[in-house]
Amino acid sequence: MRAAAARVRRGIAMRQSSCREMSRRALKIATRKAAQSLRRDKINNRISKEVAKALLLPTFVFFLSSVREGGANTASNLQLAAVLQRARELNVSKEIIERNMKKAKDTENQSFSEILYEVFGYGGVGIVVEVLTDNPNRSSCQIREVVKKCRAKMAGSGSVLFDFKRAGVLYVKAAADVSADELFVAATDAGAEDVIEPPEDEEASLEDRVFKVITKAEDYIPVKSKLVEAGFPVGVDSGLELVSNAQVEVDDEAMELNKGLMEKLLELDDVDAVYSSQKA
Repeated sequence: MRAAAARVRRGIAMRQSSCREMSRRALKIATRKAAQSLRRDKINNRISKEVAKALLLPTFVFFLSSVREGGANTASNLQLAAVLQRARELNVSKEIIERNMKKAKDTENQSFSEILYEVFGYGGVGIVVEVLTDNPNRSSCQIREVVKKCRAKMAGSGSVLFDFKRAGVLYVKAAADVSADELFVAATDAGAEDVIEPPEDEEASLEDRVFKVITKAEDYIPVKSKLVEAGFPVGVDSGLELVSNAQVEVDDEAMELNKGLMEKLLELDDVDAVYSSQKA
């Protein structure tokens, strides 16, 4: 009887362990998909502000100085032409572009500030919030309110950011004709620092699975050019990002809390990106 009871307990323990593993895997998949979706959603928002800034200041990926100082004629305003070309590559709608060009020409004395906010997440995870705003006070209040509601904590300047570096991140679609070995050789030969394979996810379509090629910030453009020339499908959402030097693995509860916090932050219009040291 005792032996039979022990076998039953072992069976229950194994099923519970299996359920926990399945739950954790599902949470990781959901977190990853949410992050990808939110990153895509922010592209239009960023381009809109770049358009505004280029029609405002003489330097940027900007929009407001481009139209103000160079006019709306792309033949003579090369800065604006570059922003519009990037918008087309990112499939930003014509309506969004035209609306923001009109707004840029109508707005007086508008300026934009790029600000980084640092947050202590759950489970020892550091979070950096990247903002491009025409109203820093508004941005600060909104971010602090979200952090407070999520029961996280604002961090002092440098206390989180020290663990991040600005790096180039190239998203290469894991298409059927993309060999991981060939990509690794091509990327490292081009000067990349690392190639991260797509996480195992049986439910993810080939379209959703991407390799991440990490480069030094200054090597991003030449590495991208060489990979494109070699025929690799580099995503248009590639660019410079903040990458954690040491990723932190957390339990399910902390992962869910951090996911909720980052989603709430990304819902703010002024927030363009949220980076974390949490291991995917």
